[in-house]
Amino acid sequence: MAQKKKEKPKPFDFPFARENYRLLIIGVIIVVAGFILMIGGGSDDPDVFNPAIFSFRRITLAPLVALFGFIFIIYAIMKQPSEKTLDK
Repeated sequence: MAQKKKEKPKPFDFPFARENYRLLIIGVIIVVAGFILMIGGGSDDPDVFNPAIFSFRRITLAPLVALFGFIFIIYAIMKQPSEKTLDK
């Protein structure tokens, strides 16, 4: 009878390098900052209109920051790790 060789279990390998995870975390922080910039501008009295909801920060800056964060996350996912990172 032929004996089967026991295969050594392969060590768990993460799908990304450490650099990719760092970039992902930075991207998530940027997206959260964009959503935080959108907060506020409401009125305490529902019968009174508050024009602060249409400020530059909420209408223009916050969505651009959030969009940049999402683009940064896509970059972090697509980035190939450098050869130096793989050798460690």
